[in-house]
Amino acid sequence: MPEQSISIIRVPFGLGAGRPGSEHGPDSIMKFGLAKKLAGLGYDVEADRSIRLPEGVRSPAGTKMKHVQEVLAVCTRLGEAVSEAVADGRIPLVLGGDHSIAIGSLAGLTRHYGNMGVIWVDAHSDLNTESTSPSGNMHGISLAAGLGLTHLKLKQIAEGAASLKAEHCVIIGARDLDRDEKALIRSCGLTCFTMHEIDRLGIEQVVREALRIAGQGTDGVHLSFDIDSVDPIEAPGTGTPVRGGLSYREAHLLLELLSESGAVTSADFVEVNPLLDRNNQTSKLAVELIGSLFGSRIL
Repeated sequence: MPEQSISIIRVPFGLGAGRPGSEHGPDSIMKFGLAKKLAGLGYDVEADRSIRLPEGVRSPAGTKMKHVQEVLAVCTRLGEAVSEAVADGRIPLVLGGDHSIAIGSLAGLTRHYGNMGVIWVDAHSDLNTESTSPSGNMHGISLAAGLGLTHLKLKQIAEGAASLKAEHCVIIGARDLDRDEKALIRSCGLTCFTMHEIDRLGIEQVVREALRIAGQGTDGVHLSFDIDSVDPIEAPGTGTPVRGGLSYREAHLLLELLSESGAVTSADFVEVNPLLDRNNQTSKLAVELIGSLFGSRIL
């Protein structure tokens, strides 16, 4: 990591998902000692930022996409907080909440990083658009929004924000893709390492290639980590679990390699849902995984 100061930004928001509960994720992760863990790794930790939905924001009923105005309002506030953290020289560490909040993170970050790389670790690609989404849930269009493929644009959220370039974005861990998402991945030049590639190549080779793609010629790499990328045996507390995900050690090695690279300048950790968890297993895992990203090691 290039800096030694972290700004933890909690976003207790779950209306972008199809099931309630991810709005409790940030507080649950904090409850199990995230700030203390990061401080123990030598970081100056600012942990007092919480982004909440403004009162009175409601989307009209009867539209295909659900809670658009709520997502827009929360992401606007988040974009401001992320932008402030970068301007102050701090690493923004955003705790969701559902994955729709990544739209706000990307908007705030691209105000400062005009050519940003993204590593998107997720069981899903989040590449639906308003016209292709089968569910109408906003967390399924977040990467597409970052790429400028949706009606919702990053510049609507943060002045000066810019769309990502597909050739600098990498998805890792995908195993549940809709038909239109598959077609888009094939046509737009975005790299997607599914679990099939991870099985064949191994997680180390996949991560090193992802870092080359997202880091070469870019001025920052953002990690967006959806906890459903991990197999539900290890991470049961999430709203859209898919069997056959990253193992416990694969997830840790992925984050350890990203840490060693020094390329990651910001991160989201999203979709922890304590209402669906078993004995807080997923919240505790999130703390461990974030620790690995920021330098925690076995020895």
